[in-house]
Amino acid sequence: MKTNKNLIATLALTVMSFVSIHGQGIRGIVVDRVSKEPLVGAIVQIDGTGMATVTDVEGKFYIAELKQGKYALTVKYMSYKSQNIDGIQVGLSKDVMLNIAMEVDEQELNEVMVTAMERKDTEVAMIQATKQSSVVVSNISSQEIKRSQDTNAGEVIRRVPGVSLIDEKFVMVRGLSQRYNNVWINGGAVPSSEADSRAFSFDIIPSSQLDNLMIVKVPTAEYPADYTGGFILVNTREIPSTNQLNIAVGGVWNSSSTFRNSLFSQSSSTDFLGFDGGLRSLEGGMNSRLNTIGRQGIDLLNNGLDNDWKVTDHKPIGDLKLSADWNHYWTFKSYKLGMIAAVNYSNEHRTYIGMQNNLYGAYDIANDRSNYLRHSVDNQYNHNVRLGAMYNLTLLSKDGNHKYQLKNIFNQIGNNRYTSRNGISAQANMERSAEYYYRSRTAYSSQLAGKHILREFGIRLPCK
Repeated sequence: MKTNKNLIATLALTVMSFVSIHGQGIRGIVVDRVSKEPLVGAIVQIDGTGMATVTDVEGKFYIAELKQGKYALTVKYMSYKSQNIDGIQVGLSKDVMLNIAMEVDEQELNEVMVTAMERKDTEVAMIQATKQSSVVVSNISSQEIKRSQDTNAGEVIRRVPGVSLIDEKFVMVRGLSQRYNNVWINGGAVPSSEADSRAFSFDIIPSSQLDNLMIVKVPTAEYPADYTGGFILVNTREIPSTNQLNIAVGGVWNSSSTFRNSLFSQSSSTDFLGFDGGLRSLEGGMNSRLNTIGRQGIDLLNNGLDNDWKVTDHKPIGDLKLSADWNHYWTFKSYKLGMIAAVNYSNEHRTYIGMQNNLYGAYDIANDRSNYLRHSVDNQYNHNVRLGAMYNLTLLSKDGNHKYQLKNIFNQIGNNRYTSRNGISAQANMERSAEYYYRSRTAYSSQLAGKHILREFGIRLPCK
C-alpha cells in the first residue's frame, strides 16, 4: 500500500511539473482593416522561434503548447503591411485570443517592362498568324515538320491544301503553274533556280533549316503584285532558346532499289558530295566552240569529251541520311548573341522498272484498241545526293528594340540518272537506246538584316 501511495505522489508531481512548464496557446483571426474580410493564407510566426502557422479559409490561426511567458508575434500577408505584436502573455489557464486587422500596403510601383522573343516555329504561333491575317493564308511550323518524315521544303509544302508538287520540286498553287508564283526567303526575293523558266526548286532547301513557311493565296497590297498563284514566304531558323547539339543518323530501305541490281554510268570522285569532279566538263566551258566532223555533226573524239559509255552494275544497301545542328547563345553586357549552325547530307537511290513510255495516235474504234505510234518500256536508275549547310547569327539588344541578323544558306544537289529503253520507235523500228543524265545545282543565299523599334514614336524600321 505504501508503494502505491509513493507512485501516485510521483505521478502528481510530474503532472504539476509539466503544467508549470507548458501553458496554453495563441488563437486569433486576421482580417482586412477596412472590409473586415478574413485573410486566407496569412503567415503568423513567433519571433525568435521556429514556430509559425498560416490562417485558414476563415482567417483563423492557432499556435498551441507554448511555454508560460511573453511572446512577440509577426503577421505577414502579400500586399499588406507586416504587423508586429509585442508583449503577449501566455498563462496556464486559457488561450490568448487576438483580433488582428491588417492594413493594405499602398505603394506606387515604378514602370515594369517585360521583354520576350516571339516564337514563330510552333503550331500555336502559326494559328495566331492565320487568325490575324486579313487575307487567305496557309502556314506550316517547324514543330509540325519535325513530326513528319519530310526531307526538303518541297515535301513539306505539298501538305498544304490547294498546293501540288510538280517533278517533286516545283509548286503549283490553286491550279496555276510555278511561273505564276513568287518566292521570298527570309523577307527577300530569290532568283529563279532554273535557267530557262521562272521557277524555284523547293527541293534544294532541307526541312531541318525551316522555321516556318507561309503561303498567301490571294493578292494583297502588303506584297508585290507579280504573282497570281501564290506568294510563298520561307523563313529559316533564328536565335535559339536553348543551347543544344543534335546529331541524327538515318537510313531508308525500299524494295525497288535496296539490294537490287542498279545500272549507272561512270562517276567522278566527288559525285558523293553532289558535284562533278571534272569528268563531265567541257574544255573551255559552255562558250567553247566544239570541233565538228565536216558539217555533219560534233566530233566526239577530239573535243575532250568523256567517251567512256560503259555501264556499271551495283546493289545499293540503302539510303543514308545524316544531319547535325548546334544551337548556342551568349549573353554579354546588354546584348544576346544567338547562333544556329546546321549541316545535312543525304544519299539515296531510286529505281523505276517497267515504265511505259508510249506515243499514241487516234484510237482504233473499229478494233477497240490503242494505236501506238511508239511503244517502249523504260528502266530508270537514279542516284541523288544532297549536301546542305546553314549558319545564322542574331544579335538582340536587352530591351528587344534592336536586332541584327546574318543568315547564310548553302545547298548542293547532284542527280545522276541512267535510263534504258526498249521497244518500237515512232518510225516503227526496233529501238534500244539509253540516256546518260547528270545535273548539279548549287544554291547560296546570304543576307544581312536588322530591325529597329523606336517605342517613343511607335516606329518599326526593318532594313535589309
